[in-house]
Amino acid sequence: MVAARAAIIAATTVLVSFIMFGLAALSPFDPLASYLGTGYAELSPAERADVAAAIGADQSWWRQWLDWFTGVFTGDLGFSRSYGRPVADVLSERLPWTILLSATGMTIAVAMAVALGTWAGRRPGGVVDKAVVALGVFIGATPSFIYALGVVLIFAVTLNVIPAGGASPIGEQPSLFSIGPYLIAPALVLAVTQLPWPLLAVRQATVEAIGSDAVENALVRGVPRTVVLRRHIAPMSLMPLVTLVGGRLSELVVGAVIVEAVFSWPGLAEATVESAKAVDFPLLAATTVLTTVLVMGGSLVADVTYKLLDPRVRDV
Repeated sequence: MVAARAAIIAATTVLVSFIMFGLAALSPFDPLASYLGTGYAELSPAERADVAAAIGADQSWWRQWLDWFTGVFTGDLGFSRSYGRPVADVLSERLPWTILLSATGMTIAVAMAVALGTWAGRRPGGVVDKAVVALGVFIGATPSFIYALGVVLIFAVTLNVIPAGGASPIGEQPSLFSIGPYLIAPALVLAVTQLPWPLLAVRQATVEAIGSDAVENALVRGVPRTVVLRRHIAPMSLMPLVTLVGGRLSELVVGAVIVEAVFSWPGLAEATVESAKAVDFPLLAATTVLTTVLVMGGSLVADVTYKLLDPRVRDV
């Protein structure tokens, strides 16, 4: 039931935020030292206590969580100490860039998976099939930061054909009109790191579709192979992508964080890292909860979509 899954998502996000506050409280970083910077050593213990009370850092972690949680219901996500701005402003500024990078990378990955997977699956055991399977296994076994650093070294530093990082020229604000050259490298790297699972899934689904009774009967009836490929094999091959993409959103989020960090992309990765180092509870909670909702919500949407595409699936 969709309602039950939605209730589970809501309960899980509350639990995740509570656990996150508890784990962040165990961090070796001092939130007050991060907030004061170099001025921390110049203040007396009494002055530090006054500052801690002013910013709420003197409260227990569970009390800070309760204040943050109750504020969420009024639309107040809290104030980010590490950025000196409301959390909502930080998210509204950085979230669109993360969505743009993730959506572009996943679109490229799916397109590559469909093209290579169907090509390989049409002739199982052939040269192309073996090469594609080997490629998928190799990419899946290689950490994503290797590709990111390799692209920077070869194409940005050595050949100087792409920007080394960022989303705009130095001194300028990023915009959708000038983002193109800066989006190419991180989007391609993210696409490659997300390619193995959809590629191998499409390849396997294509192999199974070709050997299915429906395809064999269509060929026996004299239906042209191009028509069989378009109307029978392609739909059956693409079905696994629906649940696979939704179910692996967590991997996409992690991959996007790594890629953003390497390419200095102005998304949520930097905000997440900075909030963790500064023990910035409100911002860290917001990014953590947002990621949880994205992953679990994406899985739910994928399951519902799969049910709509295949009425034989009853339970979501």
